[in-house]
Amino acid sequence: MRLSSWAAVVVAVLLFGIGAWRRRWIADDGLIVLRTVRNLLAGHGPVFNAGERVEANTSTAWTYLMYLGSWLGGPIRLEYVALVFALALSLLGLALLMLGATRLYAPGLQGRRALILPAGALVYIAVPPARDFATSGLENGLALAYLGLLWWMLVCWSQAPRMPRSRARGLPFTAALAFVAGFSVLVRPELALIGGGVLIMLLIANRGWRPRLLIVVAGGLLPVAYQIFRMGYYALLVPGTALAKDATGDKWSQGRIYLTNFNGPYALWVPLVLLTALGVVLWLGAAMRHRPRHTPPAGADRASGWARLVQSPTAAVCFIVGSGLLQALYWVRQGGDFMHARVLLAPLFCVLAPVAVIPVLLPHDARFHREAGPLMSGAAGLLWVAVAGWALWAANSPGLGDDGTRVSYSGIVDERRFYSQATGHAHPLTAGDYLDYPRMRAVLTTIANTPAGALLLPSGNYDQWDVIPVILPVPQMPGTPPAPDGAGPHTVFFTNLGMLGMNTGLDVRLLDQIGLANPIAAHTDRIENGRIGHDKDLFRDWIVADGPWVKWYPIIPGYLDQDWITQAENALRCPDTAAVLNSVRAPMGPHRFLSNVLHAASFTRYRIDRVPRDELIRCGLDIPEPTGRPSGAPYAGTSPTGP
Repeated sequence: MRLSSWAAVVVAVLLFGIGAWRRRWIADDGLIVLRTVRNLLAGHGPVFNAGERVEANTSTAWTYLMYLGSWLGGPIRLEYVALVFALALSLLGLALLMLGATRLYAPGLQGRRALILPAGALVYIAVPPARDFATSGLENGLALAYLGLLWWMLVCWSQAPRMPRSRARGLPFTAALAFVAGFSVLVRPELALIGGGVLIMLLIANRGWRPRLLIVVAGGLLPVAYQIFRMGYYALLVPGTALAKDATGDKWSQGRIYLTNFNGPYALWVPLVLLTALGVVLWLGAAMRHRPRHTPPAGADRASGWARLVQSPTAAVCFIVGSGLLQALYWVRQGGDFMHARVLLAPLFCVLAPVAVIPVLLPHDARFHREAGPLMSGAAGLLWVAVAGWALWAANSPGLGDDGTRVSYSGIVDERRFYSQATGHAHPLTAGDYLDYPRMRAVLTTIANTPAGALLLPSGNYDQWDVIPVILPVPQMPGTPPAPDGAGPHTVFFTNLGMLGMNTGLDVRLLDQIGLANPIAAHTDRIENGRIGHDKDLFRDWIVADGPWVKWYPIIPGYLDQDWITQAENALRCPDTAAVLNSVRAPMGPHRFLSNVLHAASFTRYRIDRVPRDELIRCGLDIPEPTGRPSGAPYAGTSPTGP
């Protein structure tokens, strides 16, 4: 059994690695975190724009892992560091998932001949998006490694009471499991659903205040410490990305579209039905085999009964599958994502955990026939063949087909194929590859041609940018690096922050309309029926109003409204809005940190109206007299950009 289990792991990991490498790429969103790493290395702190404390990355652990990797990698490009870490962690996560499932079945197979076959692992690696996001530069690989480790440790812990020599019986292992469980929220916030559940299981299974105190401290110390840091440094209760996407909202109808978009190309319901049947067969086979019954000792109370129930392999299986379904439900409620399948990969990974591998018993003695071994093994073998056949078909699926590179009504795209097509590179990996994306080379040329400083707005022509000059002299913003050779300040307003952030200097301020790096846009409300993940849209007039840029005709482009700019400039003086912006722009010190901690909850809830006139009314401020100058209608959106 041991030989076949390791062979199954090696084969599955090798297939996954080859498949992921053939589809290697770094997403634009994967480059966003590298801009934060560059600022960390430069001494500006964990920010996207120096002088403005915005947490532009969802995964805290991935950000600092990239920082560590860049320090260890030395002269190696950050993109390659992200590529190596993402792929290695994805492969590690799959291996741990399979080892956890192998350990789950091992006690019942003692003294029996069995063949270990990859099952759920084949399903996962057969889905094309799983291979896409194994090297995307996003935190998907880290999430897989985390979930694989948590599953393996949970199985070890659940079996410990029945295995006297297990190293998982002691408090050190319990503390380690609690630490890993508590770490969940730093990998991705929604993983707190599974990490918190594990901590509850540990608290129920351990009696006495000392073990429980150890669990609380081990599981909560690091997450709580970082939460205090987030509140004091970023003045928010949640990551900036959660605020930008309003993670507490719900979009059930869009979530159903996203779920269908994931299931449709691969008929995922087929392997899920087959694996469910396979799980039932394995359970029935185990029930038919003779196993010693563990009766509770005399005088055992209800509390100890609950402890035994919680710390059992059955509870571990139910928990990991239930957690996966709960995560999937969470994402359906949220509306999913704009990247095809991405956020449902982790829930799928959890659901597949108990059947990542399966044991097929081989004939060995007369007892095998008495326990209906041939029937159960035959049924398991046939179901496995069906799963393997589906995996072979799905692995070669065209996915979304030609629609994968178009932003249709659903707002969902095949992100890898989109950027491969848009850049002309089969494997866009570096910032240099993304220079071939529309407008990217033009932005560098425009910055070089405006040494005095300027605000750059995307025009309808992909080879040029609209330029609004700076008003001189410009005061130095606290915490911002000086421009090279005394050049003036530059701000670029664009959606694709990753490619832009890695191709421009840290002295260039980058802002978007959806709020990932823009504190004003982040505090606007979601647009009803907006594209998922991009459903905030700040008018460009606010960007002009918020900086040292010329604000009048004929200097500003015709699609801007001078009255709107004046109104937005006044709206930014609203005391509550000024307090929010001051919390992330004022120099950091003990007083500022403490003030931010105290006001983080109210700042997180605070919203402004994206229409300047309505924002003035909301804030109770006077509306300036109109200039009377002719102007075109204010531009209500952004120019066509990538997903």
